[in-house]
Amino acid sequence: MQKNSLLLEWEYYAEKDALIYAEQQALAMAKKHLQYSHSPYSNFKVGAGIQLANGLFIGGSNQENASYPLCLCAERVALAAAAAVHPNVLVQAMAVTVKHPTKIIDKPAMPCGACRQVLCEVEQKQQQAIRIITQGEQGGIYVFKSALAILPMAFDASYL
Repeated sequence: MQKNSLLLEWEYYAEKDALIYAEQQALAMAKKHLQYSHSPYSNFKVGAGIQLANGLFIGGSNQENASYPLCLCAERVALAAAAAVHPNVLVQAMAVTVKHPTKIIDKPAMPCGACRQVLCEVEQKQQQAIRIITQGEQGGIYVFKSALAILPMAFDASYL
């Protein structure tokens, strides 16, 4: 038997002002898009902000449906909007934030597994890493160097 391990690394920032300006803007876009969340069932709001290589920022919010499997995550809404409006423009960073209906979330909330998979595929398609910035409603900020950092050993097209 051989034992192996993976190391998960991220940067921690106590406040948004310590981030580079573009990442502050992506996080601001994510926070802005919390207001567009359609979450009548969970009341749990998620906002995403994408920094594109052309200097533009695109936002997205979660969109719930009574048939839960049909819900759309903020991260995938933002990625789809960016791809539809700015095809062939690289995604450089994505920020994600959340708002709970009854309590303050003071730690970063990570993208779900489906969003991690989609982010990894976008990275593979564009052959460039996407920095992932996460923050709760308040508190510290985690920054990961790529989507692959939050989905190690990802399934990709090379298996097909």
